[in-house]
Parts: sequence; structure tokens; C-alpha cells
Amino acid sequence: MSLARSLFAPRRIALIGASSDVRRLTARAQIYLRRHGFQGALYPVNPQRPEVLGEPAFPSLAAIPEPVDFAYILLGAALVPEAVAACAAARVPVACILADGFADAGTEGAAVERALVGAARAGGTRLIGPNSMGVINVPAGIACSVNAALEAETLLAGRLSLVSHSGSLMGTLLSRAAARGIGFAKLIGTGNEADLTAGEIAELLVDDPETDAILLFLETIRDPERIAAAARRAHAAAKPIIAYKLGRSEEGAALATTHTGAIAGSDAAADAFFRAHGILRVDQLETLFEIPPLAAAGPPGAPRRAVRVVTTTGGGGAMVVDRLGLFGIATTRMHDTTLAGAAKGSVAKAIADARNAPEVDLAIAVIGSSAQFRPHEAVAGVIAAAGEKPLIAFLTPEAPASLRLLAEARIASFRTPESCADAVRAWLAWRAPRTPPAAADVAYVKSLLPDATDEPGARAVFSALGLPDRATRIDPDAPPPLAYPVALKAICPGLAHKTEAGAVALDIADPAALRTAAAAMRARLGPRVTGFLAQPMVRGLAEAILGFRRDPIVGPVVALGTGGVLAEIFRDVVLRAAPVSEAEAAEMIKEVRGLAPARGYRGLPRADLAALARAIARFSALAALPEVAEAEINPLILMPENEGVVVADALVVSLSARAPRA
Repeated sequence: MSLARSLFAPRRIALIGASSDVRRLTARAQIYLRRHGFQGALYPVNPQRPEVLGEPAFPSLAAIPEPVDFAYILLGAALVPEAVAACAAARVPVACILADGFADAGTEGAAVERALVGAARAGGTRLIGPNSMGVINVPAGIACSVNAALEAETLLAGRLSLVSHSGSLMGTLLSRAAARGIGFAKLIGTGNEADLTAGEIAELLVDDPETDAILLFLETIRDPERIAAAARRAHAAAKPIIAYKLGRSEEGAALATTHTGAIAGSDAAADAFFRAHGILRVDQLETLFEIPPLAAAGPPGAPRRAVRVVTTTGGGGAMVVDRLGLFGIATTRMHDTTLAGAAKGSVAKAIADARNAPEVDLAIAVIGSSAQFRPHEAVAGVIAAAGEKPLIAFLTPEAPASLRLLAEARIASFRTPESCADAVRAWLAWRAPRTPPAAADVAYVKSLLPDATDEPGARAVFSALGLPDRATRIDPDAPPPLAYPVALKAICPGLAHKTEAGAVALDIADPAALRTAAAAMRARLGPRVTGFLAQPMVRGLAEAILGFRRDPIVGPVVALGTGGVLAEIFRDVVLRAAPVSEAEAAEMIKEVRGLAPARGYRGLPRADLAALARAIARFSALAALPEVAEAEINPLILMPENEGVVVADALVVSLSARAPRA
């Protein structure tokens, strides 16, 4: 039997540690399997009883007379290793572990968890969990879980499948979606992901004929390569993957040493990861199961970031418009049909006109109180207007019947303006999985890394990548001829924020002023000073921060934002998975709000954005150097068109330098 069949559609299930006490958690799996229609063979394993809940019980897994497809281990953590060993000995294809107290409990528990995986693999057994609430296949009547949401008498079958780190969220989403007429095909709780990960299970769901969209509830990203592979296959199969991710990496925050590290934490890096691999990321929980009908249209291509709203309630429409505005999404028009014009034909025509407007990406229908009491009339015009171009709906009252009608018509519909706007934002940001540019030849650059412990060394690395350098190492007591005025900087290895430390002096007019400024820096910084750099003062049109970070969760990312000493305060930054092409770099430039003046906003002089895009792409080639943990140019001064960019400060941090202190 294939892994997918054993995981999603087992015909012989062993419940190891099943209880005959219906009040206990360990009795639930057997109760729910039978309640929801499991027709296969159940084998409760309980050495204390000859039968459990009316079914013959077995003293051990080895005593079961035929091969088992799936084993759910319901024992406490101390007894789990013995049960896993029994599964491996019996060649059970898949075993699911309910208990926690392994990697989630610290170093010792993590060691036990690793041993479990080793023991399971020795017998060809794949593990789900530990800390897993099991597997549910709604169409097949398989509810092998202890989640209390399965107390429901019936489950609504649908075309969505969920992979969740959280077992309790399986029930939350199952019940919330059912209230809207939205059903599930499969729900899998991965828990600790000691063996089977969300990415590997998502790949199996890509091939599942009962699944149209794959939902991920993630607490972290444990296997990014497998998730990326699943996303590529899902895109080819026209099955959107939609993610709701919790949490920020404490490890990432602790290791950040640069401005980039402070503003490009692992959650921001996760955004870049999802974008790179064609995964929609939503911020509202309900959006996770509301957005799939919109996602069925595929990525929007070159979005205009504009919508039209057709509403029977001015206030309801205004709420959506207001929320969209927070995301920078324009509303080209809000058409209020009013109560008198809310008949099916007029609503359908208004929506069709809105949907077909060439300047918009999609139309939003907002329905007022009629949705609660006259559902068929209220949504008839919306359903009649459905077509190829995306259409979604927001219902202002609590209107479950109307929501179910829209779900049956496969129109994405929303209960709140927040989730409606969140869905539009996520869909407009969605892209097909990217093809990263070819890896640059960085052999020569790698040879420079041992000397990149100070600013001159970092500048040499960036120069080798193709970024021009105008700084000169000098002896301030006997300076070479310089184009005054200049900026003077003390070279202090390991000093990330030079301005705050008093290691920078600007607008130095002549050699005498240079000597004076250098003496002041020596007095202030002491033996940390190993030399000095001088650079001609330039007056650019804007300042940017260009950063690189090897995120501990998702890998290398490149960041572009508004630069200077206030970069961390404004946090106006855009991230992408590195490396990037010049075309991708140009898209990044468009998204940084603080660079609008440099883009020629309202007739202002335009900066050399082509040079900036080249600099971003070349800088991002650091991704091919695994020794580099972080790097930064802050500020990168943007000169007028055809005058390039100027590196004003440079920093490279190696992985060894970023290692946690003992």
C-alpha cells in the first residue's frame, strides 16, 4: 500500500492504548471512527481488557492477526518508544503519536524523539507527530482523531485539505467552515513533525483527486525545501497552497547584529519565502478557508492593485474600502445600488460592469441586511454575475444561509471587512513560483571573506560583486590628495553602528580638519581603531539600506528599504528570497514607500534606479556564499540618473562571528 493510501485511506487501524472509558481522551478515536462511518477493521490494543467499546481488543500489536495499515498510539510519552518499536517490527506503514513531551519538552525529549524516528525507519514505518491529533478523511468516513469537534453527528465533505501543526486548530477550522457550508476532504495534524512534515504531506495532497486547495496552519517552517517542492507541484496542478503562519523566530532575533537583522526578522523572511514559492499567505484565520474560491482563479499576473465595489449598503462598502486602503489597494469606484436598486438584474449588471472594467483586478459585492432574512434574493444577483474575472462578496450581517449559497456557487465570501481585505491583499501579492537567477561565480569573492572583518574588507567583497567603491584607506597624519569635502570613518572591526559610536565625521573641508577629526575618534574609541577611510562627500537624491541575511528558518533573503540611521525606526523594507534578478530588484524598488521621491514622484528628479537594481541583484549573489550570515550597505546613496549609486558604509558578518555566545 502506498504512503498516501496508508495515511489518508487505511482499511485496518490499530488503536494502541484504546480505553473503554468513554470519558477518557483515549476512547475518542474509536468512538469517532465509528460515528463518522469508518467501515474498515478496528483493532483496539489494550492488554487489560478482552474488548473495548464493544469490539474485540488485543493484548499487543503483534497479536493482531492481519497487517495493520495505520496505528494511532494513544499512550503516555513513557510508553511510546515501546509502541513505535512494535509498529516497526510489524511493518506498519504509518504510526501516529498523540502524546507530547518530546522535542517540545526540551533537549532530552528531542533526543528521545530522534530515537523514535530511527527505530521507526528501521522497520519502514513513517511517523506523524509526536503531539498529533491524527488524520481525518471526511469523504471516506475516517475520523482517526481525538479532536472534540468530531462530537458533531455529521461532517461536511468538501474540496479543501488542511495540514496543521496544531491539532486543536483542525477542529476549529472544521467547525467554522461547516457553519458556512464549506467542507473538507482531509485534515492532518503533524504536531512536532519528527518524520512526516507539512511539506511532504502537502506533496501527497497535490496528487489527491479529492483536494482542490491545500491549507497550511504553521507554527514555524521546519522543512522549507519540501514545502517549496510541494508548492511548485501544486502550482503546476492548479491547486493553490494557502498558509497561515504563527510566530517569530527568537533565534533569528537573537542572532541579528545589523540593522537588516533587526528589521528583517524570520517572520518577514517567511513572507519572502512564501512569495518566492507561490504560496498565498493570509493574516486572518477565517481567510484561510474563505479565500480558496478566489485562489482558484490563479495568480493575478500583473495586478493593477485596484478594485470596484458594488454595495447595497453604503456603510458596509465603506468598511471594505477603508480596509483595502490600509493595504494600498485603490477603489476605482463604489457603486451603491441602494435598496430600490437591489433587485437581481440590477445587482448583476452593476457587478458585471465593475468586474469587466479594464482598470480593476476584481469586483467586490457587499450585501446588507437582506442577506440575513432573504438569502436567495440577496445573493441572486451576485451568483448570476459570476464569470471568469474574479468576484468576491462581503456580507455585513450574520447570514449563514447566504454564505452557504455563495459557497455552493464557488464564490469567495467573507463575514468581516478585515478578512475580505486580507484575501484581496493576499491574492494581489500572489505570484507563480519564481525561477531564481543562475548562481553567480563567486569563487574570487569567497577568497576575500577571511579579510572581510572590517569595512575595507567588506567593501572589497562588494566591489568584487560589481558594486563600485569610492572610499580610500588613508593615514590622516599624511593623507593623499583627496577631493574635499570628504567623510572620514574610523575602521573598527565588529562595530556595526558607526554613527552612533562616533566613528563618522562628515563634510571635512581640508587636511587639517581631517587630522583633528581622526584624533577625536582615536580618543573616543581607543584601541578599537585600526585605521581610517576617507570618501568624497556626495549629495544624492535618496538613501537606501541594502541588506542580506541568512535566515535560520528559510535561508538567504535580500532586503531593500529606506536607509540611514533611522532605518530601524521606519522599517520601510521589502524582502525577497535571494538571489534576485535585476527585474525582481526593480519590483522591490517600486514597493519601498520611502523611495517614491527617487522614483520621480510629482516631478521630482529621478534617481538612477537602473543602477540600484543592478546593485541589489549583484549584492544578492551573497546567497551563494554559505559562510556569510549577514551583510549590509547602509546607506547606499542614490545619485541622479546615469550617475550610479554610492556605497557609504559596508559590513559583512560571517556565520562564525554570529554564533551564539556561550
